[in-house]
Amino acid sequence: MEHTLMGNNDTVEPIVNRRDFMKGGFAGAAALSLGSLASSKAFAFTNDYGPLMPVADETTGLELLELPEGFTYKTFGWTGSRMSDGTVTPGAHDGMAVVAAKGNQIVLVRNHELRGRGVAVPSPAIYDPAAPGGCSNLLFDAFSGKWLASYMSISGTSTNCAGGLTPWGTWLTCEETLDEYNGVTHGWIFEVPGYGAANPVPLKDMGRFVHEAVAVDPVTGIVYETEDSGASGFYRFIPNEYGNLPKGGRLEMLKVKGEHQFNFGGKSGAVPRHPGFMQGSQWEVEWVPVENPHEVGCYGRGLALGGATFSRGEGCWYDSGRVYFVSTDGGTARKGQVFMYDPRRETLVLVQESDGTMNDAVNPDNLAVSPRGGIILCEDGSNAQQRLMGINTAGESFEFARNVISLSAGDIAHIDSLFPGVARAIGPRNYAGSEWCGATFYDRWLFVNIQTPGITFAITGPWNQGIL
Repeated sequence: MEHTLMGNNDTVEPIVNRRDFMKGGFAGAAALSLGSLASSKAFAFTNDYGPLMPVADETTGLELLELPEGFTYKTFGWTGSRMSDGTVTPGAHDGMAVVAAKGNQIVLVRNHELRGRGVAVPSPAIYDPAAPGGCSNLLFDAFSGKWLASYMSISGTSTNCAGGLTPWGTWLTCEETLDEYNGVTHGWIFEVPGYGAANPVPLKDMGRFVHEAVAVDPVTGIVYETEDSGASGFYRFIPNEYGNLPKGGRLEMLKVKGEHQFNFGGKSGAVPRHPGFMQGSQWEVEWVPVENPHEVGCYGRGLALGGATFSRGEGCWYDSGRVYFVSTDGGTARKGQVFMYDPRRETLVLVQESDGTMNDAVNPDNLAVSPRGGIILCEDGSNAQQRLMGINTAGESFEFARNVISLSAGDIAHIDSLFPGVARAIGPRNYAGSEWCGATFYDRWLFVNIQTPGITFAITGPWNQGIL
């Protein structure tokens, strides 16, 4: 089946390159603002978007989100709905990004964080028949605002939590597990193209550990990786050949210069936990090799050489020459930290440490940087209503969206009339405590998922009124 909806000769644009061109190069808004966050408290676009209010989904008519005035959204890809290739949409929507485009048509790759021994979802690229996770691709017309199609692109993977886009039009999907089914190992990274068939072969030189997210520097091709463990490392993969990850490379772990086994908030008793730090704190860093990346224990081998420890590394995003990443329960309050790594200066800056109140993001997970230079954080904490939180150029937090999904039996019947199959997959309940995942911007759109019951949102509105 043809999923591109366009001719084979149409030019595919890798998203990172196109976006950086639109921003006027790598010295864009984020480089000017968050790069000097430690010293600057006054900059354009430091305001938020005002109070939140219930907004009805333009697709179902149901009030699923609270957003600022002027913002609207459309839902798609509900768990249980039939995709364009005839496959039932899997659940547990997670990491996601816009990875390629053909004219107005863009393609997102979306993870499904399904874990445990099971049966692989039908797809043209199956790695392990006993693993239920994988990725689906979604086509969207960014001009008309219409969802176009969806299909499975890879399956037979496990616990596909997050990942990251590449400058060459692909998605790196990460397995957040070390499971093994019938002798087939997991804990790898796989590459999924925006258009075309995936090759279901793990990129083993990128390490076998509890992966979370990645970010690729489009200048060097270096891939930065986070690890979602109580005591975890922050890694970089230096490929042997730019843009050709299957050709292999070397894995390294971040170390604070002059400090052996520095701890930014790791737990599990690996090394003594360091107290919280002031916003804007900065460290000079270097890298130590991680030998035998194909084997379990990458963190321990890096730690033995003095590598630094973080607590549950999660979201990771490249923007304007910097790499941003999250420690989801780091800091004194154990409610999360956001870091910014500058590979040119080899420095690490603490952008924000949550104060443990609702003023900041509570246990942030995925993150993205907007075209205007702000950070958006997806909450995955204990709140009764999970939120999308923004960080402005002064390092201050604000609420951008709340999950208020509560579905009755009648609501589900209505959704099923629009997306047949949903009623067989989800039941009536309050889903407001379900986590946000996979935030990603493209032009006037913010795409994001709610993991349970599994919904993808396209949000738009007056972005220029704020930092997002």
